Amino acid sequence: MILVTGATGNLGKATVEFLAKKIPAKEIAVLVRDANKASDLKALGVDVRVGDYHDKDSLVKAFQGVEKVLLISSNDFNDRLGQQKRAVNAAKEAGVKHILYTGVSMQNIEQSALKPFMGDHFDTEKHILESGLTYTFLRDNLYADVLPMFVGEHVLETGINFPAGNGRVPYTLRTEMAEAFANVLSTAGHENKTYEISNVESYSYQDVADALSAHSGKTVNYTDVSVADFSKTLSEVGLPEAMIGFSVGFATATKDGDFDIPNTHLEQLLGRKPSSLNQFIGKIFQ
Repeated sequence: MILVTGATGNLGKATVEFLAKKIPAKEIAVLVRDANKASDLKALGVDVRVGDYHDKDSLVKAFQGVEKVLLISSNDFNDRLGQQKRAVNAAKEAGVKHILYTGVSMQNIEQSALKPFMGDHFDTEKHILESGLTYTFLRDNLYADVLPMFVGEHVLETGINFPAGNGRVPYTLRTEMAEAFANVLSTAGHENKTYEISNVESYSYQDVADALSAHSGKTVNYTDVSVADFSKTLSEVGLPEAMIGFSVGFATATKDGDFDIPNTHLEQLLGRKPSSLNQFIGKIFQ
């Protein structure tokens, strides 16, 4: 039995859907907090189990009879590490043999502007190693799907105004990550391995602007604004201080090259090249 956590989220749901095409649905379980939100997953024929990262006993119960757990990282910045440690401990107590964790593909985490937001991923990996469980670390680079959040919904009119300098990121479609995860879950040979889930090529925001220009037929400019001006703009539109810090952190980490780790791991897991910048711009910006 394979269990996927966070199964009502975008990444988890897509992974389950790909997995159900590879193995019988009766061999798949999903962990959700609210079964009422998992009716579409139940319709696939998978076993819907209820558990909460804050309640270790519920997790131990949900993990019974499970051999592999795909632990999709929590999006709760306040207690992500605590939640994930409870999930790992519960998996071990329930007799799970293999845990796969979706961390983050970054370098220089100790010096990164995003350490307050992303350091938990590496601490979770450390806890998994200390648990003695067989592991697979699936370190995700940035989703191409988040580009609209950073460039703005009116990007074709306003251009891109983002303090990322010439920093480059090997953006990848979330659905392609999910497909790769399903391939890993359904095949052998991934024990105690680390995969950097990145595209084969990195892209700057100037590259993104050029691709948007080509796609839309409009001229989209990229301006490397100052952090102060960027923060002021976000504040003026009412974004909370925490989210401003989060956005600035991503811009700074991009500028510093923290995500610039292109490689062929995802290509190998998919059995083909991931979508290129021009291809996913066409999918994301309809």
